[in-house]
Amino acid sequence: MTINKMPQPVIARVQGLATAAGCQLVAACDLAVAVDTAVFATSGIRVGLFCATPAVAVSRNLARKQAMEMLLTGEFIDAQTAVQYGLINRAVPAAELDEAVQWFVEAIVSKSAVAVSMGKEMFYKQIEMGMAEAYEYASTVMACNMMAEDAGEGIDAFMQKRPPQWQHR
Repeated sequence: MTINKMPQPVIARVQGLATAAGCQLVAACDLAVAVDTAVFATSGIRVGLFCATPAVAVSRNLARKQAMEMLLTGEFIDAQTAVQYGLINRAVPAAELDEAVQWFVEAIVSKSAVAVSMGKEMFYKQIEMGMAEAYEYASTVMACNMMAEDAGEGIDAFMQKRPPQWQHR
């Protein structure tokens, strides 16, 4: 829950094996990059233990059938399958792992910290709502975001064809 409530995005950097709570941690992060040799599983079922707490994060990232397959079989999936399932964003060669993580870091920190923080909070709140309630909430957040100093700067910068100078980092 701490990861979801943090205003900053959290990026998982996976180099090897992520099982049970490790797989839960990857699923709980906002973004995830792994080496192409990484493997993932909720393998507790193999020893008579359903991975109940990992199931919460995993089931919120994967399609229902894919999550149940992982949880009920305990089979390991490779990094390419984890990308297809939506557990991770990218699978890269080991030599490119830091570069891939850094790409996300730079892409995010170049944006308004206010917009990123508001957006992350909105994303996790609305995802649990019904559609009508989510749109109402999202509209309120968007209106509040439009009133932020950074939004004005971003629009001005766009109109003036220059990079924005965010007030809050």
